[in-house]
Amino acid sequence: MIVSRRVFNTVLATAVASPALIKSAGAQGATVKFGMVVPVTGAAAESGSFAQTGARIAVEQVNKAGGILGKPLELVFEDDQTTNPGAVLAFSKLSSQPDIVAFLGSIRSTQNHAMAPDMLKAGKPVGFGGTDPNLTKLGNPWMFRFRPNDSYSGKVIAQYGAKELGKKKWAIVHSTDAFGTAGAKALTESLTENGATLALDQGYANQSQDFTPVVLAVRQSGADILGTYFTFETDLGIFARQLRQLGVTIPWVGSPSIVNVSALKLAGPALYNTFGVADYAEDSSEAAKAFAKSYREVRKVAPDNQSSWTYDAVTVFALAMNKAGTTEPSKVREALLAIRGHKGAEGEYNFDKNGDGLHGYNIVKNDKGEIKFDKRIDFSPQLG
Repeated sequence: MIVSRRVFNTVLATAVASPALIKSAGAQGATVKFGMVVPVTGAAAESGSFAQTGARIAVEQVNKAGGILGKPLELVFEDDQTTNPGAVLAFSKLSSQPDIVAFLGSIRSTQNHAMAPDMLKAGKPVGFGGTDPNLTKLGNPWMFRFRPNDSYSGKVIAQYGAKELGKKKWAIVHSTDAFGTAGAKALTESLTENGATLALDQGYANQSQDFTPVVLAVRQSGADILGTYFTFETDLGIFARQLRQLGVTIPWVGSPSIVNVSALKLAGPALYNTFGVADYAEDSSEAAKAFAKSYREVRKVAPDNQSSWTYDAVTVFALAMNKAGTTEPSKVREALLAIRGHKGAEGEYNFDKNGDGLHGYNIVKNDKGEIKFDKRIDFSPQLG
């Protein structure tokens, strides 16, 4: 399962496991196993392959540094089929295997909501990438987020659009699932404090084929800026092309999907000169650059947040287990909550009491297809 490539030359290699932390293994068997729910089939299969690559790169790094408690780390994958029922079934298959000590959930909030009851029942740490703020407010002590939540993205989108771009009349387009609804709510709430107003709140159903009515609503709203929360890159690609075909050219600041590799390929020039909040940006830190170098060696393309969050989740879980000296769930949870200042590909991890590790976003611009880092905006976390 390990991706073959040259040894990393990155500061993160020593952060995972030093010889002093390698103790007698607490897990049964020859390897320590993490289970990963990932889209192998369906609309998100391509992004799922990116997620697998990020996780595999982290596994190789962990194992080169000594493994977890002296044993090699192994990933076990289950296909979520890009559906909520598929995600529930995939997690059920993984959680029924007693030798799996931790899990990686989904980047999609709607799937994490569907799996949440079983995550609670499993009683083992679950790293996930969905950004709905409510996911870490479910009272589930096992859920740990490896991307910033959308209470931060809404603030950053509003602040950048209103203050940096000087636009005050907003149209918001969002999916009607948990992610899109929460994101739009966070953005709407942030408009007033930035001196802006809402001209349009327009929802859409995931995996739509025609966005003409949505685009016409934007055009007719009189808005001078567009903010979006798209769950699937395929939807965003269709929307972007139709937006330009119908002559809408107002500034556009989108959630992280606007800069994902799949969306960029699908939309092409339709996304030129747009802005995005990006939890992962290659030039945002030395750790991000190091991850990009490693990823490019494997995939020959730039990484995006599909792979960076899984890379960080595997790396941080391994770090916590080595610090705890065990894979026992409650001890690992304590070690995760105690992590401070860990520099990952996505940013600096400081877990709060709810399990949120990151507390800000990068602003990036699509410059003729090249994603260029502008600035990072961080907020002070309420650490527990």
